[in-house]
Amino acid sequence: MDKKIHVVALAGGVGGAKLADGLSGILEPDCLSVIVNTGDDLKLCGLQICPDLDTVCYTLAGLANPVTGWGRKDETWEVFSEIQKLEGPDWFKLGDHDIAFHLARTNLLDSGLSITETTKILCRKIGVLNSVLPMTDSSVRTIVHTKDGRDLGFQEYFVKENCEPVVTGFTFKGMSHAVPTEAVINAIENADLVVLCPSNPWVSIDPILKLPGLREKIQKKVVVAVSPIIGGKTIKGPAAKMFLELGLLPGTIEVAKHYLDFLSGLVIDAIDHDDADSISAAGIIPLVTGTIMRTKEDRTRLAKETIEFGLKLHPKG
Repeated sequence: MDKKIHVVALAGGVGGAKLADGLSGILEPDCLSVIVNTGDDLKLCGLQICPDLDTVCYTLAGLANPVTGWGRKDETWEVFSEIQKLEGPDWFKLGDHDIAFHLARTNLLDSGLSITETTKILCRKIGVLNSVLPMTDSSVRTIVHTKDGRDLGFQEYFVKENCEPVVTGFTFKGMSHAVPTEAVINAIENADLVVLCPSNPWVSIDPILKLPGLREKIQKKVVVAVSPIIGGKTIKGPAAKMFLELGLLPGTIEVAKHYLDFLSGLVIDAIDHDDADSISAAGIIPLVTGTIMRTKEDRTRLAKETIEFGLKLHPKG
């Protein structure tokens, strides 16, 4: 970019990590902060596992599995194979390199460091120069409420149950006692632009926005979202299914409504160009372009277009 600007990206999941990677390719390292959802974290086999943080970190480091988008490339599975033989908990698949990362994280946390401090150390170890910020140092867990009356931890719903239960709502356990970190607050206050990556609005972005005082700070900024819904569907993940089960038509218009109180602009795919007028009528300026990120070049192009678009807008408030 010609002008040094500071961007904050809110992210979770594979789509969020891909756009964060695109942003990192066009911004100087100290000009991008990625605030990541930690509501889907879990403890398994004594290890602290942070799926969204890991996906963002691995992607920015060039270590992510290019086929799945999550996990590590060139992974091996010796430990997982032994867990299966011993009839241990094998519903959450962990590769050897991934386990090493979780072991290092758990060790740092057990030494008394916060998840923010731990993430900073691990990022430097794998070559990530941008600020990757857990949304909070407090424990927040996303609970998925299902039609059959169960309350499932997010990874139980997402991995163990393969997103099959019908969703009726969500609770963020621990949110009443959680606070955004000083690093998160400073990043938003110093941002020229806030970008909501194409992540699930319900379970990736909402946990961040529901932290006390955070939404109010974001409302003062220019905020642009990239729609995770393309032609009524998602590339990965259950967002479109969740919209339907909550009685909403999955599409860019519902994404716009979800962030209506603060969103200045919404980037939508060309396949959804007919939605542009309705988005404009809602008071949000649309940008129609290609939003599917199949290649590194796609990520960079979309990131560049999103920033250039955002810099022309004004805060909603």
